[in-house]
Amino acid sequence: MAFVGNGTEHDADEEHFEDAFENIPVASKMDLKCALEECTMALNLFLNNKFSEALELLHPWAKDSMYHALGYSTILVMQAAMTFEPQDIQMGIGTMKDALQTCQRFRKRNSVVESLSSLVSKQTVDQLSEEEMHAEICYAECLLQKAALTFVQDENMINFIKGGLKIRTSYQIYKECHQVLRAAMNQDSKNSRETYYQVEGGVKLGIGAFNLMLSLLPARILRLLEFIGFSGNREFGLFQLREGASGASLRSILCVLTLLFYHTYISLILGTGESNLQEADMLLQPYLKKFPNGSIILFYAARIDILKGNFEQAEVTFQECIVAQHEWKQIHHLCYWELMWCFTFQQDWLQAYRYADLLCKESKWSKAIYVYQKAAILSMLPDDLVRTTREDIVALFRQVEGLKQKIAGKSIPTEKFAIRKSRRYTAANPVKLTLPALEMLYVWNGFTIVGKRSDLTEHLLITIEKAEADLQAEKNATEYFPDDQCLVQLLKGLCLKHLGRLLQAELCFNQVIQSEKRLKYDHYLLPFTFYELGLLYKQQGDIEKAIKFIETAKNNYKDYSMESRLHFRIHAALSSLKGSPPSTPP
Repeated sequence: MAFVGNGTEHDADEEHFEDAFENIPVASKMDLKCALEECTMALNLFLNNKFSEALELLHPWAKDSMYHALGYSTILVMQAAMTFEPQDIQMGIGTMKDALQTCQRFRKRNSVVESLSSLVSKQTVDQLSEEEMHAEICYAECLLQKAALTFVQDENMINFIKGGLKIRTSYQIYKECHQVLRAAMNQDSKNSRETYYQVEGGVKLGIGAFNLMLSLLPARILRLLEFIGFSGNREFGLFQLREGASGASLRSILCVLTLLFYHTYISLILGTGESNLQEADMLLQPYLKKFPNGSIILFYAARIDILKGNFEQAEVTFQECIVAQHEWKQIHHLCYWELMWCFTFQQDWLQAYRYADLLCKESKWSKAIYVYQKAAILSMLPDDLVRTTREDIVALFRQVEGLKQKIAGKSIPTEKFAIRKSRRYTAANPVKLTLPALEMLYVWNGFTIVGKRSDLTEHLLITIEKAEADLQAEKNATEYFPDDQCLVQLLKGLCLKHLGRLLQAELCFNQVIQSEKRLKYDHYLLPFTFYELGLLYKQQGDIEKAIKFIETAKNNYKDYSMESRLHFRIHAALSSLKGSPPSTPP
């Protein structure tokens, strides 16, 4: 409940009545139980698409209640993380700074690490009040979300390290709080604390997310972080998040959303694409029943269908997601992006173009990528169909470089890739790109998804083999000919691999590797092909060869397009090949 002050005492006479009325303070403090109840209400509003109402409920107390501050800033951070809009990211960072200041006022005055270390050594939780324990978790959570925004801003490894250094305090708080909880399990003191399970939920979210996030990092980066006390264990992180997701705390849904994001995006873009869709489905089902029209829940339901290869059902659910709310247009943009890929998988280029065009017109995230994507999709169409769109493909490609942007002083890696590719159109006589839409499909690891459907993979293979024949038939080969040939062989090999024609796939990958000295521009094709060949040997059960080729990709090449992305994937592949470390607490 909220506690209201008694007001300033004045004489009851009329001349002082106005002064007395003005000096009666409004509610100046909110207790912990009431704060948690209000934040639960705000969360339910949020999941029912009532985003403004959730923010309105939280905002009045955002400067005076740690949970209102955390809830208010978390909604804005989630918006930023899901939309990737630069202005959303900056607003999220700003409100998170305010939330940190609010939480700081409730923390124990002396050093938190010293306080908690003392608790552990004495095997008692009595040195921190219940409110102070919550303040530590809220403060650590704010820092963790700032780290997440750092990663959203740029997937560049160096930037990630800088962000990691800034959140060391958060990591230490979670580690110490985790030890406190383990010590408390042997005591009865936690039972006397009414909201203790909320602290447990916060610790599981933090420990789980930290371990999972750090476990994704390539070894050379993790070694630097381990030097200053960081370590990551994927299985332990997943275990903590699963426990948090199954609990009844305010953070349960955040644990669920973290796991869903990992299974449906991170494991695909920064991993080998081996998603745990069964777990993702299981996590989502209770929320689908509770919030059947919730746009965030519907979005993940559609995303899971995409990863299963159920593109037609995904299209229906994305449309439901779009209709469900109109307050956050950025969620529509996420749906447009996914629908563009749904139709790309099916080679329905006109429909894919439609959504790429909508993104160009409405979304402010990366005009360079959207325009490049639109031009790449149009390049897959016959000239007569392109004319019906009234688009000029050459003009679109020439726009790309002028649309580049920087977020937090860093260029977006996929933008840099699109700019390099589009430069072929700057010459007076442009040289057409070969299969540019399918190349971007590979950049986003889309062949792993479309490979679930043999019918669509066969259709892709037909398109690729036609491009291969067209290249061979060219009488006047351009300077880009070797690069285009290698790209076609890589894409062809991927299709053959997913169709189970492994020997033929191996021959395609080896053709790329044998052409190394002929490549002039697309040097990224070599390390990516070695990586894919390694995965092919893994599929065949030849672990020794798999490790050899993946480590060749890791150690023998540098300064190529999408290098950071490949190193994340290499790390994931080698971890699965060599075995993950045992699932033990940090």
